[in-house]
Amino acid sequence: MNRLIRGEATRLAAVRLHRWTTLAAVLCGGGLTGLLSLVGPENAEPPMPGIDTPEGAALVVGITGVLLFVPAVIGAIGIAGEYRHRTIATTFLAAPRRGRVLAAKLLVYAGLGLGYGVIAALTSALALLGAVLARGVDLTIAPADLAGLLIRLAVAATVYTVLGAAIGALARNQLVAVGIIIGYFYFLEYVLLIIPGINTVYPYLPGGATAALTDFTFIAGAIAEQTASAGPTLLPAAGGAAVLLTYAALAATAAAVLSLRRDIT
Repeated sequence: MNRLIRGEATRLAAVRLHRWTTLAAVLCGGGLTGLLSLVGPENAEPPMPGIDTPEGAALVVGITGVLLFVPAVIGAIGIAGEYRHRTIATTFLAAPRRGRVLAAKLLVYAGLGLGYGVIAALTSALALLGAVLARGVDLTIAPADLAGLLIRLAVAATVYTVLGAAIGALARNQLVAVGIIIGYFYFLEYVLLIIPGINTVYPYLPGGATAALTDFTFIAGAIAEQTASAGPTLLPAAGGAAVLLTYAALAATAAAVLSLRRDIT
């Protein structure tokens, strides 16, 4: 297994995906947080707390959770691309035990996702600090609270990358995999969120679990306010993490099992 992991890590380092991952992490982390912090969340519509409040500081950092589909797409493109170019056939010939091969790939992509999450979290924190200095306001959020939020965002990015890689292995087509991820996270979940009665399952969906883990409830609250409905009660942060890990584990298991039964050509 260690040999497979080293091989997958070497293969991933030889392609440009890790470079695009780093760039995406900087843009989705520091770029988004910096832009919102400089513009001022209090100037948004509807207005949000300013960055000089603990709630506002947590919000501009936590909003990076809205773009967690990006590491999922990165994972999906990476795995599905191997099927598209048939390079995975060579891997399966060298290591016929497909389940172990996919497990090694998912572990390597988990490392890639962790790297994405750490870079996004750190650049987001730096952008917040830069905006605080530029605007001449005080940063009132407790360092422990900010650090905890950054860690949870990094964990979420890791899980989403694994989830996306598993979806890529299941779909085996890059466009289909990306369509599933974006269509679900940017359409289906929001539709379910506005349907009375059905929205009670939102806390147990990936988006609801992510909102609980990252403590970013602005979108769910805004939709509830616009529809004049009671917003869903989210799980604790630990519960959100458990739900996300469960989805990733289920997708990974399905990808491993189906790979044993399907021809790669």
